[in-house]
Amino acid sequence: MAASSLVSPLFSGLLSACMSVNCRRNHSFDSSMFSSSKIIETCAGRRKFKSKCSSRSSQSHGTEIFSSCGSKMMQGLTSSCILFKPQSRNWNCLPKRRAAHSGEAMSIAVQPAEEITVKKKHGTRQRRIVVTGMGVVTPLGHDADLFYSSLLEGISGITEIESFDCDQFPTRIAGEIKSFSTDGWVAPKLSKKMDKFMLYLLTAGKKALADGGITEDVMDELNKAKCGVLIGSAMGGMKVFYDAIEALRISYRKMNPFCVPFATTNMGSAMLAADLGWMGPNYSISTACATSNFCILNAADHISRGDADVMLCGGSDAAVIPIGLGGFVACRALSQRNSDPTKASRPWDISRDGFVMGEGAGVLLLEELEHAKKRGAEIYAEFLGGSLTCDAYHMTEPRPDGAGVILCIEKALAQSGVSREDVNYINAHATSTPAGDLKEYQALLHCFGNNPELKVNSTKSMIGHLLGAAGAVEAVAVIQAIRTGWVHPNINLENPDEGVDMNVLVGPKKERFDIKAALSNSFGFGGHNSSIIFAPYK
Repeated sequence: MAASSLVSPLFSGLLSACMSVNCRRNHSFDSSMFSSSKIIETCAGRRKFKSKCSSRSSQSHGTEIFSSCGSKMMQGLTSSCILFKPQSRNWNCLPKRRAAHSGEAMSIAVQPAEEITVKKKHGTRQRRIVVTGMGVVTPLGHDADLFYSSLLEGISGITEIESFDCDQFPTRIAGEIKSFSTDGWVAPKLSKKMDKFMLYLLTAGKKALADGGITEDVMDELNKAKCGVLIGSAMGGMKVFYDAIEALRISYRKMNPFCVPFATTNMGSAMLAADLGWMGPNYSISTACATSNFCILNAADHISRGDADVMLCGGSDAAVIPIGLGGFVACRALSQRNSDPTKASRPWDISRDGFVMGEGAGVLLLEELEHAKKRGAEIYAEFLGGSLTCDAYHMTEPRPDGAGVILCIEKALAQSGVSREDVNYINAHATSTPAGDLKEYQALLHCFGNNPELKVNSTKSMIGHLLGAAGAVEAVAVIQAIRTGWVHPNINLENPDEGVDMNVLVGPKKERFDIKAALSNSFGFGGHNSSIIFAPYK
């Protein structure tokens, strides 16, 4: 088992905390301190200190993901080669490849900060990364094309919950998956024991392989040591663990012997890799609802550094169960529009009353460009880069000043080598919560407000919030928008909140749109922010 170096983000966290304290002491926020030029200045000023903090920093050679103080944050995540004996593989089950501003005052400036000066190339990446396959399991279908067609038509996947009796709860609706089968994708023996989040993950992962043209013959030619899996989950195997607790009330002998491994967030990636025989980077990341984007970014870094040529990455969650619903109800985070489920998720609408839970999985097949070209793969889009930051403010509430989101976007642009004028489409995190939607919108205007072409939408208006799977499923929507030239509508946006410009937001119908570069945001409890950027492959 090999492990890469892990550089502690402690210094970064201390600086962020100090900045937060200073902001509160001064009772104001100077947006100029987060302008692009000063961010880069700050990062440059910390580089000498950074090299002293890490005795092994000279050995790293990949793309750097900077924290607010400039120290490395995620590059040293441990990779492991899990030497499982591969399960017997049923590759015949894989189908053939398919053809072919608000009333609350904000202290940040409305105008974008000074643009970061970057060369218009592929950021710091030495190896270009492309998307060659996609797999989904969603409330709107389990095929990437069917899923996006439903989005373009404005169809909602929000319905009354049917899998359990939820009369006791004030919320009784969700983006629940009604019909799902693992036939041909997961061995029957395993499908009876696994948590749904693992079943969704394995199915979406194998669908991404099939969609990418990874047939049995292609699989035999792959260097398995350079193929990896990085698919995370926010909640993990909640149902398996809950059932084990109920069994324990009787006796430990009644417990599922797989309850511990099948409840952990990493086991989905591990089981998929074992089935495929892939011995490259394999682990999971759990950063609440930002999980998928974190996984996609780190998977891309493995390819960029040469650790892997091919990576399956994304997220999966299945929390539409009594304990999941009850937990979010207790947080007072969910919509209670039970009488009209399809109207419940309504980002930026003045009558929004909370988010709607969803479930499912999304997986991307990322591949090094030359590797993809050599095997004749169809290239859907190019992954240009992204960034991660932390609000360092509150467990569940976004920063009132939007600094964490602004910093994340600015860093994503710098890291990917994309100018703000080139980003003309944004798939927003926008969950249909009163505070979150507006804070993100105002941060977007801060960064892109001078771009007259900008269009913004939220996939969650139709499928709800898929938690750890949200970012990957929304990345599929972004890639499909790039491929088709159509962006999906924002449904239920009947009375926009004060200060929201409908010239920026996509309307109630799909719109024809030529995407230059697309940014997708995902934020999670704990203050985790993430932004990733895709563009047409040229």
